[in-house]
Amino acid sequence: MFVRSLTLGVAAAALMASGAQAADLFIPTTPEPIIATQPSFSWDGLYAGVEAGGFFYDDAVVATDTYGVIGGAVGANFVAFDPILLGIEVQADYIWGDDADAGLVLALARVGAVVTDEVMVYAAGGLGSVFADGDSEGVYALGAGVEFAVTQNVSLRGEVLGIGDFEDADPPMASGDDFFDAAKATVGVFYHF
Repeated sequence: MFVRSLTLGVAAAALMASGAQAADLFIPTTPEPIIATQPSFSWDGLYAGVEAGGFFYDDAVVATDTYGVIGGAVGANFVAFDPILLGIEVQADYIWGDDADAGLVLALARVGAVVTDEVMVYAAGGLGSVFADGDSEGVYALGAGVEFAVTQNVSLRGEVLGIGDFEDADPPMASGDDFFDAAKATVGVFYHF
């Protein structure tokens, strides 16, 4: 009986010891998330990109002439207070058509609202110059646009600007009674640094 009790005691002690060791092998961990979330797009900072579209010139004598426009822009944004964004931008465009080529340079101020992390709407206004046939003419611009973030650093945007001139000269833009003499509609791709 003593041997039997001793055998049962040793067996019980061995089972308890192995169970304690098995519990020590279990290391609790936090499971990885099934869907990895990316950080939200930041509208703050420097950006640069290209744009293309149309330039619609209202000639009081002939009618509305349509030209192609291609160019680039560089700028900087900062969120003044959520969701309001302030920025500055310089655009340089080449305008071409059947009977004329011109350059357009604009310095714009932008005020926008970040609608969601990926969508921003804005208003823009500023001053610039049109260069054609060796002449330059001062212009002003007012307009609006919408910009969509497509990756962490790339955005797409559509913009429409009304362009008016300060002078009563014929080329490159003839002044009329309208507030704007032309409109520039572009789409662009921008890289945010």
